[in-house]
Amino acid sequence: MSDHYYDSHDLHRFAEMGDHAPELAKKFFAWYGAVFAEGALSAREKALIALAVAHAVQCPYCIDAYSKGALEKGADVEQMTEAVHVAAAIRGGASLVHGLQMRNRADGLSM
Repeated sequence: MSDHYYDSHDLHRFAEMGDHAPELAKKFFAWYGAVFAEGALSAREKALIALAVAHAVQCPYCIDAYSKGALEKGADVEQMTEAVHVAAAIRGGASLVHGLQMRNRADGLSM
């Protein structure tokens, strides 16, 4: 057993998640491939979006995969860093705006 939760080698084993549910895995990977195919957004743009989302959901496997993918699809570190800042701003703003729920609750409970 590993002495830590995250093992970067597991990223290469992702397809194994289909070993016991092959039909579901087949559908997921087909859909996943279609999502990342060129469309209204370029592959580079999709990789930058995925990189930002990976940081927002804090998935180290995704951060590894989409850092590499964004570079391979022509993004540079400046663009990647800006995408991460966008994710951080959205996540920070979401935390702050939820503060209004706290204020509404506090106002309702105030004596």
